Amino acid sequence: MVGLDIGTTKVCAVIGERNERGALEITGVGLCPSTGLRKGVVVNIEATLRSVAAAIEAAEMMSGREVHGAYTGIGGSHIDGINSRGVVAVTGKNRETREIGEDDIVRVLEAARAVVIPMDRQVLELIPQSYIVDDQRGIRNPLDMIGVRLEAEVHIITCSVTSAQNLIKCVNRAGFRVEGLILQSLAAGRAVLTEEEKELGVALVDMGGGTTDVLVYAEGAPYSTTTIPAGGTQVTNDISIIKNISFETAEKIKLEAGSCWEGAFAGDEDIIVPGVGGRPPLPIPRSHIEEIIRPRMEEIFLMVREKLEDLVISRPLGGGVVLTGGGAQLLGAAELAAEIFQLPARVGSPLPVGGLVEEYRNPVYATAVGLALEGDSREIGNVLERGGEKGRPERGNASLFGRLAEWLKREFF
Repeated sequence: MVGLDIGTTKVCAVIGERNERGALEITGVGLCPSTGLRKGVVVNIEATLRSVAAAIEAAEMMSGREVHGAYTGIGGSHIDGINSRGVVAVTGKNRETREIGEDDIVRVLEAARAVVIPMDRQVLELIPQSYIVDDQRGIRNPLDMIGVRLEAEVHIITCSVTSAQNLIKCVNRAGFRVEGLILQSLAAGRAVLTEEEKELGVALVDMGGGTTDVLVYAEGAPYSTTTIPAGGTQVTNDISIIKNISFETAEKIKLEAGSCWEGAFAGDEDIIVPGVGGRPPLPIPRSHIEEIIRPRMEEIFLMVREKLEDLVISRPLGGGVVLTGGGAQLLGAAELAAEIFQLPARVGSPLPVGGLVEEYRNPVYATAVGLALEGDSREIGNVLERGGEKGRPERGNASLFGRLAEWLKREFF
């Protein structure tokens, strides 16, 4: 399984393999700077495909595997999410008992999907939130229940057709096929959020270079998807402009000596900035960098808070706020978020799934790891759909390779 996260400032590739128990383990990661996107949208195909090829090649070298296709993340300001509801009459497996079957669930999801969207947009994801059988609410899986009327509440995520096509074209021209397009914030949530947080209600804030994606979970299911057109690049630009230094130097200072929370560092020592054009090095107090970074981070968090305040949800976000992405690495980000949102906040790194734990347990790899995990789940789901009961794993989520090995042993050894 390969997860490919194509972002505004970097491209991440993660390779996962199923072990003998059928669990996914991360065996390779690759990272390459990205210059072909602006605010999550491809603006230079050639630059993007070079970054894609370099990131996947680095992951291949680490894992010793050859990559042919990848589950690719999509994000940016063109992403939009809406909530919809569908209603159907139950036909059922047995007309006398009105037992809800798989056909009824498919029909009600299709009814919920029937919303009017512009011609230049397409449905990216349709995620069931809950079902209602007659007047009984909050049902997660209505299969085999008895009822007359079936309703489904779903979250529909749409994206720009041209943005999706350009992204696919970049990956294809780099020599790989796109196994599927998955929303980046949905993948990041899969990697960093716990089931308890999703049930309590949580806001996932994925802080990228050009955009900040916000995904809100309520009662275990995605409820709202939105994008803020600001990210870590704006913070770096502020340092570069105010201190008259190059963008690359400003980025290095931000990562190594930057913070957005007073008291994150002990003392106010000077940061030595290399001189330009033969000029002598320039000392800058660390507190000056903080005074530049904090207002911009506050602005981004306040924009996110406005979006959250507009939501109509049945209960407060008990799971608080989880920050992930490259921008979440900034020292003091969680403390500032807790102050702005008045909610518990933490920095979310990918939860351990085995393999190169030390390599990928970084917020930068959250989306790529989530893409590999989500792709693995979809592959297993597709196999079960094609094979029915015959294709069902015998124990847990036993791997396809594991079953093949058992067959080979049985037949030839």
